[in-house]
Amino acid sequence: MKHTMVIKSAAVLGIVSLGLAACGGSSTSTESSAAPAATEAAASAAPAATEAAASAPAASECKSPTLITATLLPATGSLAFLGPPEFAGVKMAVDEINAAGGVLGAPMVNIDGDSGDTSTDIATQTTDAALSQGATVIIGAASSGVSLTVIDKITSQGALMISPANTSPALTTYEDNGLYWRVAPSDALQGAILASTAIDSGITKAAVIARQDAYGEGLEKAFSKNFTEAGGTVTSELLYDPEAATFDAEVAEIKAGAPEAIVVIGFEESVKLLQEMIKQGVGPKDQQVYLVDGNISTEAYKEFPKNTMKGVIATVPSGEADLTAFNAALLAVDPALTDYTYGAQSYDATMVVALAANVAGCADGTAIAASLANVTSSPGEACTTYADCLALFQAGTDFDFNGVTGPLDFNQYGDPASATISINQYTSNGAFEEIGKVTAEVPLP
Repeated sequence: MKHTMVIKSAAVLGIVSLGLAACGGSSTSTESSAAPAATEAAASAAPAATEAAASAPAASECKSPTLITATLLPATGSLAFLGPPEFAGVKMAVDEINAAGGVLGAPMVNIDGDSGDTSTDIATQTTDAALSQGATVIIGAASSGVSLTVIDKITSQGALMISPANTSPALTTYEDNGLYWRVAPSDALQGAILASTAIDSGITKAAVIARQDAYGEGLEKAFSKNFTEAGGTVTSELLYDPEAATFDAEVAEIKAGAPEAIVVIGFEESVKLLQEMIKQGVGPKDQQVYLVDGNISTEAYKEFPKNTMKGVIATVPSGEADLTAFNAALLAVDPALTDYTYGAQSYDATMVVALAANVAGCADGTAIAASLANVTSSPGEACTTYADCLALFQAGTDFDFNGVTGPLDFNQYGDPASATISINQYTSNGAFEEIGKVTAEVPLP
């Protein structure tokens, strides 16, 4: 049986329509009804590229004829569960790029590096090492907070930073000289979709608890704004220290507000928070609980008693297309994978960088940034593989790369102009299963 969930939030009315399939983990994605907004966003994509182009080197001045990228992704830290699929996505892309002839006639080089999290200085050390080895593109970070700690260091040296997973709205308008881009959408979209999902499920009162950092605060504000504008009441808006030893006081405050649902925005510490919620009688068996991309990891929840998490809903940026075949290919790259979150975005980020370097005729960060919007926007012949896009370019034909996550048109901020959010439900099988998708324009600031 299929039903349609109508968006009631004023902030997203007319921008998003949502279809959910209620069986078998299948999904239905409906097209946005706001075509003019999409056109406007696409038309405004040029300024970001133009800004970077102003300082892009002429071909004769190119200092980087070989594309050297470096990953800044979580091998350790609170988002370490995202590391394996992200590293695998980059590796898959690099292998395909080099099999098709490389970039600018030479093999592309990638240097893997750990980002850690904001509790350490690993990201700074990794960034320094990568730049000293000639990297002109940093792929990462996964954590918005980590990106904010190194973005100035990277962009001030003329290197490009492209993240597969940053979602903080704070990064949209950050002063980056046109050198910060991302494949994942701002949480202005995920927050709106999460709010509409709750409203359309009949939730009228919700508590929100989020980690106190750029990611948590941005998504919390986006959810609360859209939820209240749609007629809901936020009973509690709490920010917590991710390093806190206990969450008993925060959960007690949530319980006192008698919410119908609780939205938990965090990373791996969400496990401890959920345990306290269960202890105080406000866990998933007591009312609806919503999670997000930062805490969707299924492995930790498998340690809970059976069916503890059943019915929990989680949203996560995904791909417009079915990723089943891609994830199978990703598993071949890393047979140990148990989670695929942001693997596709990491693959696409690597692909667009390589294609932009070819178009720019140079692997300098500023040159690549100046061409990023051009390789992913119309007009141009659509292509979905590096080899096909490169062949079109070499034949003198304009091309439009569509990634495994879908079209990658960027807006004037270097963010995706539109994106897809996957809606998932924890089942009795002990894992999250996709029950729907939403594809929509990303709200602009």
